[in-house]
Amino acid sequence: MPASGDVRDSKPAGALARALGRGWLRAFGWRVEGRLPLARKVVVVAAPHTTNWDLPFMLATAWALGIRPSWLGKRELFRGPFGPLMRWLGGVPVDRSRRANLVQEVVQRFADVERLFLVIPPSGTRSRAAHWKSGFYHIARGARVPIVCSFLDYERRAAGIGLVLAPTGDVRADMDAIRAAYAPVRGKFPDRATPVRLPEEDAPVAARA
Repeated sequence: MPASGDVRDSKPAGALARALGRGWLRAFGWRVEGRLPLARKVVVVAAPHTTNWDLPFMLATAWALGIRPSWLGKRELFRGPFGPLMRWLGGVPVDRSRRANLVQEVVQRFADVERLFLVIPPSGTRSRAAHWKSGFYHIARGARVPIVCSFLDYERRAAGIGLVLAPTGDVRADMDAIRAAYAPVRGKFPDRATPVRLPEEDAPVAARA
């Protein structure tokens, strides 16, 4: 669980951060596509997630676009000498053994801050899983903020912002739109990519009602 106060306002990236982000992408021959919405609070979907390289590319893209995002990471990443660096980079440690109130706590943090760009990789792992985790959807719905579909397309060496969606509560229709947005995107290891599908979509109709 995020400790109280761990999720802070997402500040605009300064000139140095912008230069670092653009320089990183330029060094690897990548380009940035799309623009951030004008909203001051959003849930940013980071997909597909198939490699540890996704984190530096995600941060470089965010900085190049002018923001310093917050992101949730397993608490093991924040242990040892790299913990302060991970927090400086916007990381928020999450205890994966205590998920019950995570959505409600993050929704409350959205209410408590002026500006928050919270990045969530919904696959939750670099390996292929059966479904995306649905927390990002319920956080956006509960906080009444848009879902921004960010992407890292290693095939085209393009990163940026795609679909911006206000979740309606119709999970299947919303996910159809998100699936269409990610259909042409290729991660570094496509065979590891988790299908763009929530567990709720496979639940019986009565359970979804």
